[in-house]
Amino acid sequence: MFEERLARARKAAGLSLRETATIVGISQTAVQKFEKGLLTPSSTHLLNLSKAYGVRTEYFFRPFEVEITEVEYRKRANTPKKLLNKIEGDVRDQAERWLELMSFYPTPPVSTFQLPDCLPAQISNYTDLEKTAECIRAEWTLGLNPIPHLIDTFEARGLNVITTAVQNQAKFDGLAANINGLPFLIVSSQWPGDRQRFTLAHELGHRLLTKRLSPELNEEVACNHFAGAFLMPKKMVLEALGEKRHSFELQELALLKQEFGMSMQSILYRAYQCDVIGESLHKRLFMVFSKNRWRKNEPGEPYPSEDSLLFRQLVFRALGEGYLGSSKAAELLCQSLSKFHQDQKLSLTDATAS
Repeated sequence: MFEERLARARKAAGLSLRETATIVGISQTAVQKFEKGLLTPSSTHLLNLSKAYGVRTEYFFRPFEVEITEVEYRKRANTPKKLLNKIEGDVRDQAERWLELMSFYPTPPVSTFQLPDCLPAQISNYTDLEKTAECIRAEWTLGLNPIPHLIDTFEARGLNVITTAVQNQAKFDGLAANINGLPFLIVSSQWPGDRQRFTLAHELGHRLLTKRLSPELNEEVACNHFAGAFLMPKKMVLEALGEKRHSFELQELALLKQEFGMSMQSILYRAYQCDVIGESLHKRLFMVFSKNRWRKNEPGEPYPSEDSLLFRQLVFRALGEGYLGSSKAAELLCQSLSKFHQDQKLSLTDATAS
């Protein structure tokens, strides 16, 4: 396992054998032998390798191995393999630390994900997705109002979320996968919150709709429709926009974006899906966005991005219960022990003050 981790860390860092050898100051043959288990690196070489790969030395000796299956990417067709290797490396590292943390608990501290009982056996058309999204929100007791924090909502129901900070040059949004049999949703932290949320809702669609769609339905299109309906149910579209519209003010769309955590373009598309506007107005409005180069960077305040606090919270919970010590807690959080103690003191100060 040690040699496999060496090779995986190198690929995740996007380095070739030759580039690694140059950075570490050893021969390419030596790096190759390390990865084949024919030669054991010295402590100095191991430290230099960890610096080159951007990982802690503990990574090479971690006892947990993850298996990633049923992967559904949301990415560009031209996303380079090197980038996918980096993302996979980061996801594996976070998933391994998650599983190691779970091993310290005598009983699982999080819910087990269950498919909603209301899911239909088959979905035969795209309009059925409106009812599907509404029934899931009802079963999860979300009501029809905007969901304030989507990551918290998913994690409370056993859907683990990983945010990856790998620089992706706008070529990766997210993915859904099973990691050691547990459901995970992965989303890039490089995007503003409205794009993150749509990606998460889209990946939830993959999790729920796979094998339920009629053969004539395109799964990507279906997941996009589901994502919009889940984040902004039809009833809320009609309440917020009215039943029929002939135009929109940009400021109106900007305010709705902040309310629902959806991009202006997604809101316009929901208006089209719910027959609030017709096809010609929908196309004309999107041409305005394209002409002004707003397709990637919309005007106005960006919606704040989301992150998961659950892992960090559970590390401190385990520490408080005596399931692990400060050294292991710092290692799981990828911090030095001194930095961890500093954060711990701040936490204690905040707790006392409250």
